[in-house]
Amino acid sequence: MFAKDALSYEPLPLPDRAGYSDAQMREKAAEFLAHMRRRHTVRDFTDQPVPREVIADCIRAAGTAPSGANHQPWFFAAVSNPALKARVREEAEEEERKFYAGGAGDEWIKALEPIGTDADKPHLTTAPWLIVVFAQRWGEFEDGTRFKNYYVPESVNIATGVLLTALHTAGLCTLTHTPNPMKFLNGALDRPASEKPTMIIAVGHPAADASVPSVAKLKKPLEEIAAFVE
Repeated sequence: MFAKDALSYEPLPLPDRAGYSDAQMREKAAEFLAHMRRRHTVRDFTDQPVPREVIADCIRAAGTAPSGANHQPWFFAAVSNPALKARVREEAEEEERKFYAGGAGDEWIKALEPIGTDADKPHLTTAPWLIVVFAQRWGEFEDGTRFKNYYVPESVNIATGVLLTALHTAGLCTLTHTPNPMKFLNGALDRPASEKPTMIIAVGHPAADASVPSVAKLKKPLEEIAAFVE
């Protein structure tokens, strides 16, 4: 991927080709759209276990995402340990209480009203897995010298989107959670200062009485999110 010494460019024949007809492409795209329309963010989980290898394969899928200079500047800490999940919840809720007590500002709190959130985050201990996403702002060679990573936020965001899609495809529900600030996650998970936590993803099966806010089903139409210049 990268090294202190110069690396030469070596092109390889494209290993995978789909070769679909126009009709097949339309069918595949429509199937995927229908699949993703069944993805829902939930806040009510069961504690039903999820096999580690399922989570591992979804993270492997995230690792296939494109990245700046192919540096792959991401790290995913998958946590199932109950004591560690409890620590994450305790520290996250401490930040959330400050957020809802005025740290966020009136406009932000008002924007969250139709979502129905508050400072209580039981999903952080109920969901069988928490995946904490870290962005690697720089890397280090074996001798301790640093190297720069490129397009880090863009690369990590793409990989996170792939991860959420993979988890949904595996039949799991997720909830993205971004307490602010999140520096406590470095200490809780023993991650270096070069890594910046970007979010916590709760992963598991939905509770029998799980619900979604009605506003979450309102999606912008195509004409508001895209333009075709032909």
